[in-house]
Amino acid sequence: MLKLRPYTVVLIIPTGIGASIGGYAGDALPVARAIAQTCDILITHPNVLNGAQLYWSLPNALYVEGYALDKFAQGWYGLQPVHQNRVGLILDQAIEPELQLRHLQAADATRATLGLNLTDYIVTDSPLGVELRQSDSGASWGTIANPDSLLRAADTLITKAKAEAIAVVARFPDDEGSTALQEYRHGQGVDPLAGAEAVISHLIVKTFQIPCAHAPALLPLPLDPNLSPRSAAEEIGYTFLPCVLVGLSRAPQLVRVKEGLAVPNTIWAKQVDAVVVPGTACGGSAVMSFSQTKAQIIAVRENKTQMQVSPEKLGIKALEVNSYLEALGVLVAHRAGISPEALKPEILSIRHL
Repeated sequence: MLKLRPYTVVLIIPTGIGASIGGYAGDALPVARAIAQTCDILITHPNVLNGAQLYWSLPNALYVEGYALDKFAQGWYGLQPVHQNRVGLILDQAIEPELQLRHLQAADATRATLGLNLTDYIVTDSPLGVELRQSDSGASWGTIANPDSLLRAADTLITKAKAEAIAVVARFPDDEGSTALQEYRHGQGVDPLAGAEAVISHLIVKTFQIPCAHAPALLPLPLDPNLSPRSAAEEIGYTFLPCVLVGLSRAPQLVRVKEGLAVPNTIWAKQVDAVVVPGTACGGSAVMSFSQTKAQIIAVRENKTQMQVSPEKLGIKALEVNSYLEALGVLVAHRAGISPEALKPEILSIRHL
């Protein structure tokens, strides 16, 4: 039997833009699980797969940080699948002793219960100083006051502890009474933390070309009887760390293009067959890069965001569908080499060019 090359799908749901599916606490995991059944390789990012203490290991999914995904789409990095990474843990000096202990116990739990391979942890030599911001468009972002402290900690874990991936836990501001937080908990707003989280992981990946993901340290919130199911995963424990450690444990290593020929089994952007993205969030770097390749862009209208960037506005050739259920059908047909037009009740006659 002829063996075809792996069918590869990229699933993108950008961070911090209020996506109605995937803008909360791991609520895009069902989408990822379903799409993983239609393809040989699923490439996606922490925002899709992270659900605090809830996670789902997908054997054919590659957990790729957002900056690395952008560079992969541009052809700068290839992705080399691994069996296991040795994960280093950075804790922000600003985390209070009891909250720090909660995170260390969560890390130990993943070692004992899941068998993950972690290095010794390190505490930053200065508080990271995370500040949260929100843009005029409604998207969240943020800054850190002491990025050098973060980079020194990562460098120590890489050089001395031989870490192959980095998990960061930074102390985020508690803003219990804010309108943004209340809306988010009720499934109506933008994740106020996501943009700042992306800044932290982007910095480490850009500097060290190593897998990285972040988990915020926060004090537990009071019970809310009106809590949205989409936000509930973040309310069932003291830490968001477990899903990050699980994801990083098998995150692909990043291969720079000049090293690509020497590293076997590396996946490159030209091998991507389809890209699934919210219908109003097509302006990201990765989508723009993939639009210049042969990959089929599938834009999902039902997944609304704070952005208003449709394929039409950018001149991107995309197949627009109403829902992820419809997108699944398109992927199955695409993998089989069947035109979606052939599955409709009426087919127009072939035209003269």
